[in-house]
Amino acid sequence: VWIIQLPKGTNFWSLSPYKQGRILEKLGICKEVYLIRTFLYGIPPWKDNANLFIEDLKFAKVSVRVYHPKVPSAGRRRGVLYLHGGIGQIGSISMYERVCRFIARRSNSVVVCVGYRLAPEHPYPTQFLDCLTATVHFMTTAEDYGVDPTRIIICGDSSGGTLAAAVCQTLVSRTDLPKARAQILLYPFLQAVDFNLPSYQQNGSVPFLLKKRTITLGMQYLSQDLSLMKGILEGSHVPEDLKLKFSKWLSPDNIPMEFKIRGYKPPASATYSEELYTLAKQVFETTFSPLLAEDAIVRQLPETFILTCEYDVIRDDGLLYKKRLEDNGIPVTWYHLEDGFHGALFLIDYGYISFPCGKRAMENVVNFIKDL
Repeated sequence: VWIIQLPKGTNFWSLSPYKQGRILEKLGICKEVYLIRTFLYGIPPWKDNANLFIEDLKFAKVSVRVYHPKVPSAGRRRGVLYLHGGIGQIGSISMYERVCRFIARRSNSVVVCVGYRLAPEHPYPTQFLDCLTATVHFMTTAEDYGVDPTRIIICGDSSGGTLAAAVCQTLVSRTDLPKARAQILLYPFLQAVDFNLPSYQQNGSVPFLLKKRTITLGMQYLSQDLSLMKGILEGSHVPEDLKLKFSKWLSPDNIPMEFKIRGYKPPASATYSEELYTLAKQVFETTFSPLLAEDAIVRQLPETFILTCEYDVIRDDGLLYKKRLEDNGIPVTWYHLEDGFHGALFLIDYGYISFPCGKRAMENVVNFIKDL
């Protein structure tokens, strides 16, 4: 029997959906992620179709929504595949309606938002496989949508950035497909090795993505027991040989000093647990942690745009991947929001409740696309 004691003067309905979800999951009523979905899916999509033709289609059985500018084009357009965030469990095509419309209208590009299937109903790595399937389908049929197959850009935010990075890495070995023109990674999650980087220490309690919530949702995404959290936060899941291998890519020394000013203390060395490694070894797969890909893969990646936010717990993932790409000769356009936070793009074009920093970021994304 669970007894839930709330702070004095607090009632259940005054709590955030995240806290409500945790309580309901402890009581065995419903999973936390289901309540979060219900809350987020209540945000209405944009209904104005004046500037775009919009179609809901299937790309090899994967649901997609295609946004096609109505303005005539002298030739084939760029194509943007958008892979939404939500740690594989939250998010939908409709939730990202405004983001995709913004990109399509402002960049005069055909945008395809991929409605990949979600966990826990469809366990990892279904999400990656759906995104890869939709991407391959689009690349092979691009001309049917008025798109130049050599000008396809793969874009994603948060865990959608994880998916975009992983898809791009997989495509480098596909000689039967055109090369991706670019990848756009918007405050991406890219590694599950070190949760004590400066950004995790500085922003662990900054909304909307808290440090512990990152690990919680990540473990739920992989269908792992949450009892693993403490050891993973400390780094006990990483064996010494992998620590040595990954240190050249994940060392805090690779993060510029300006991002340590707000505070950083090197963590104590964690005691390795072989049991924990065995249970959590999926986190080392490059479909979950693209930052761990070998140099032979990284050096073949396309031109890249990376967005990082100062007040984001996963800020340093983007900074570290930026360095890896540049070290391997990949052109990188980096835009850092000094007043930004995780999720800043979500309410783009929502009038007074939009975040100005999100609008600035999206304008930079659009400018990058238009220059390709």
